[in-house]
Amino acid sequence: MAFESLSERMNKAFRNITGKGKLTEKNMNDMLREVRMSLLEADVNYTVVKEFIEKVKEKALGTEVMTSINPGQLVVKIVHDEIVALLGTEDAPVNYKQNGITTIMMVGLQGTGKTTAAAKIANVIKKKQSRNPLLVACDIIRPAAIEQLKTLGQKIGVEVYSKGVDVPASETAKQAMAYAKEHHYDTVIFDTAGRLHIDEALMQELSDIKQDVQPDDILLTVDAMTGQDIVNVAKSFHEQLEVTGLVLTKLDGDSRGGGILSVRSITHVPVKFVGLGEKIDDLDVFHPDRMADRILGMGDIVSLVEQAQEKMDMEEGAKSAQRMMSGQFTMDDMLFQFQQIKKMGSLGGMMKLIPGFSQMANQLDEDKAENTMKVREAIILSMTKEERKNPNILKASRKNRIANGSGTRVQDVNRLLNEFEKMKQMMRQMSQMAGSGKMPMGMGGLKGMGKMRGFPGMGKKGRKF
Repeated sequence: MAFESLSERMNKAFRNITGKGKLTEKNMNDMLREVRMSLLEADVNYTVVKEFIEKVKEKALGTEVMTSINPGQLVVKIVHDEIVALLGTEDAPVNYKQNGITTIMMVGLQGTGKTTAAAKIANVIKKKQSRNPLLVACDIIRPAAIEQLKTLGQKIGVEVYSKGVDVPASETAKQAMAYAKEHHYDTVIFDTAGRLHIDEALMQELSDIKQDVQPDDILLTVDAMTGQDIVNVAKSFHEQLEVTGLVLTKLDGDSRGGGILSVRSITHVPVKFVGLGEKIDDLDVFHPDRMADRILGMGDIVSLVEQAQEKMDMEEGAKSAQRMMSGQFTMDDMLFQFQQIKKMGSLGGMMKLIPGFSQMANQLDEDKAENTMKVREAIILSMTKEERKNPNILKASRKNRIANGSGTRVQDVNRLLNEFEKMKQMMRQMSQMAGSGKMPMGMGGLKGMGKMRGFPGMGKKGRKF
């Protein structure tokens, strides 16, 4: 995941200053030196780093910070605010027309995920912003792009307009606008051609489409894996097309992330969307403050809650929670929890969004964790309804049958039953504490997670199937 190394080094720098009772110029310089090195190693532009450090130092050495009771925490806040300023102080929404059809033109080099990003944006604005989008296949250089867009459009329930590879892209764009008006679409997204590098032919084709459709937004897809080259690509496209926003793809990869922190400061083009995975739902509106929280290891609980609301069965979840808190925890409830976690995506990604859990997420072996979840699901699904409701009836013969049916061993079945008993006991204790008023409802889950040694794939102490 991008920013992991940067987050670790930033937190190391902060630990050296937050433990100090008094802030001095010396320990401030030591901290800033570490921050400077962490940013440079993350591939942030040198000029951007220099200006960033100067701003932080100026604010941190002010009288208000130096005389405060906890200067270390104030310094962390200053760094956080300056990272937000680098990324953009506020969200940059799509430039929707108040009346008429909003047009979005997708541009970018080949291999940056432009076609997929076009479909993902259509999916986001349809599901979350109640828009009625039409996708238009204007990449006639690469026939596979048209088929790819059609496949993605079918998957998300969005129509794809195409005239094939024999009609010029600008003509396809013009006819698509007439089609959108006739069929009452309110947003049209044009997937244009890319090249392996920027050339005159590419820019001329894009300029022709721009002239014909007068886009409200020109969104440039940039690959987070390309590092500092993001800035050069963004500058070139912006100079010739006046790009209005960036779509960052592959942020879930091993990029150092520096290009992302540099690009807005240098080009003044805001990031509008960010891709965090390969699935069609793994793209969302970019929030600078939330990204700053993640970079500094503060988590992003707002995004976690939003993901839960979108992907989880909230009604059934509430019923399950009510049963658990009343002491009626069954294997079906355990299975439901596993299935809801899977819907949320990777365990490591979820844990990074929880404040204080980012370090634990780095210790998580996601492959083993996912395999553990699959094994647990298979075991429960191999039980009868009666066995799930009352696991106490599981004797040797039943366990053998379940192990054979799930492709596991009896030891695995016993291990799951032990985990179930522990969870049941924990739920009982939480229910008693909540009933006595000793623990606020909703707080027990996070406290309990940190103490569960059996958390799948977690470190050496975690039990694994």
